[in-house]
Amino acid sequence: MSAALQHPAPPIVEARDLVRTFRAPRGGRVQALRGVSLRVERGEVLGIVGESGCGKSTLARLLVGLDSPDKGGLRFDGTELSALRGADRRRFHRRAQMVFQDPYGSLNPRLTAGEALAEALRVHAIVPPAEIPARVAALLDQVSLPRDAADRRPHEFSGGQRQRIGIARALAVEPELIVADEPVSALDVSVQAGVVNLFAELRERLGLTLVFITHDLRLVRHLTERVAVMYLGKVVEQGPTASVFAAPRHPYTRALLSAVPRLDPDAPPRPPPIPGEVPSPLAPPGGCAFHPRCPRAEFPVCSHDVPELELRHGAWPAACHFAGSLASGQAGPPPGR
Repeated sequence: MSAALQHPAPPIVEARDLVRTFRAPRGGRVQALRGVSLRVERGEVLGIVGESGCGKSTLARLLVGLDSPDKGGLRFDGTELSALRGADRRRFHRRAQMVFQDPYGSLNPRLTAGEALAEALRVHAIVPPAEIPARVAALLDQVSLPRDAADRRPHEFSGGQRQRIGIARALAVEPELIVADEPVSALDVSVQAGVVNLFAELRERLGLTLVFITHDLRLVRHLTERVAVMYLGKVVEQGPTASVFAAPRHPYTRALLSAVPRLDPDAPPRPPPIPGEVPSPLAPPGGCAFHPRCPRAEFPVCSHDVPELELRHGAWPAACHFAGSLASGQAGPPPGR
């Protein structure tokens, strides 16, 4: 078959209209995800960004099968996750691993680093029992930890070292996909760069697919090839990282980028920060969820009509009624207030 007639490879992950709600402590339902759709291509690094409470961590848990959606579909390598049972489900959990935000709470304090890694190797029968010590040593090498770290417990390590152990534990089962949920937000700034660079090196060396979830846009620019921007449980823009950073097509993305600190004193002035607070997920606004805070909102269209995440007069999707005017730098509609 010629290359022209070959079908493109399916994405490693395809999410379709994912909905996830939780019961609130004082009654009501929190809408953590309100119809999220995205694709993760094999071998890419996808960044997912947004403010706290936008649904990033809930989405992360769904992508690796630690939670299930209330509605919508989720495929891994072409197979619907909800259809996996028994051995097939265990194989999926080996192929998709998660690195958690808290390196302090994600490790068993009673196990040494070597025991934690060996446990993962035994459960999934990655290597014969006799080869486990050598494999543990190789995993520590991969994350740049000394081999004598195998004999130490979590409280004997720094935060950055704990996170490296968490990464080694994810690598132990030889996954194809790693979802890293805010993996450096609990670390000192001085060690964040080392962990981020480790992810980049591992992705290049092992051919991993990586979903990197963060609120830090500087990390997204450094590490990812594509970015999905979330607001109040929905993806509002997704596209090539360099393009989205250069010409954001959604007002929320533009506001996030404007808030990133700059060191150039001669840089042109930026727009004011996003006004107001993130609305409660217990009662999200009608229409575009961002419209109460959007300086470009036009009524009634923005307050009543839900903009779909689709291609609108541009090269990548944005859920904004006026994405075309934003991308082209036009003035756009007048402020609604």
